[in-house]
Amino acid sequence: MTNALVDTAAIPGWGIDADPNNNPTYPMRHVENQTRGLSWPRPAQQQPDVEILQSIEYNRRPAVVGTSTPPSGLSGMIRRLAFRRSESDWWHWLLLMGADRINVVEGVVQDLARGTVPNIPAEMGVRAEWQHNKKGLATKVGVGVALGAVLVFALSRRKPKAAEPVQEVLPPTDAPSPMLLGMGDDQVEEETLA
Repeated sequence: MTNALVDTAAIPGWGIDADPNNNPTYPMRHVENQTRGLSWPRPAQQQPDVEILQSIEYNRRPAVVGTSTPPSGLSGMIRRLAFRRSESDWWHWLLLMGADRINVVEGVVQDLARGTVPNIPAEMGVRAEWQHNKKGLATKVGVGVALGAVLVFALSRRKPKAAEPVQEVLPPTDAPSPMLLGMGDDQVEEETLA
C-alpha cells in the first residue's frame, strides 16, 4: 500500500452526492413540506379466530397475521413464555428455538397418533440435499453413523454391577423385647428358665 495521492476524478462515482441539488438525503433533511409517519390509509385489521402471539415491543398487530399454526401443547406454552420477554433478550430467541424443536417432536407424535408414519428423510429435504449438496449429506450421514457406533460401543462395554449381598430381615415377634421392658440380662434368663 502506498501513500500516493489518488486522482478522484478517475474514480467512477466519486463525489456523486457532492452536488447539493442532487442530494439523496434531501427528503430526510427537509421535512417542512412533508407529512411524518403514516401517510396512507391503514388497511382493515384482520380479525383472527385463533390465538396470535405478539411481541411486547409493538402496541398493535400488523393488518394481516398468520393463523395456520396457533400455539398449542408444550411448544405453545414455551412460545407464550418467550413472548413475555423483549426481542432484545436472548432468552426470547432461545425459548422460541426450543419451542420449534419440541413442536417437531409433537408433530411426529401427532402423526403417529393418527396412524400416519412420517417420512422424516423427505421432510428433512434429503432428496434436495442429495441433488445439490452431496458432500454435505455424506458428511452428515458419516457423523451420524460414527456417533451411533460410539454410542453402541459405549453401551456394550458397560459392565453390570456386582450384586450386593442381601441382608436377611427377621420377622418381628409378638412378645415385646426384654430390653424394652426394662429387664436386665439376668432377669431375662430367670424368665426363660421359669
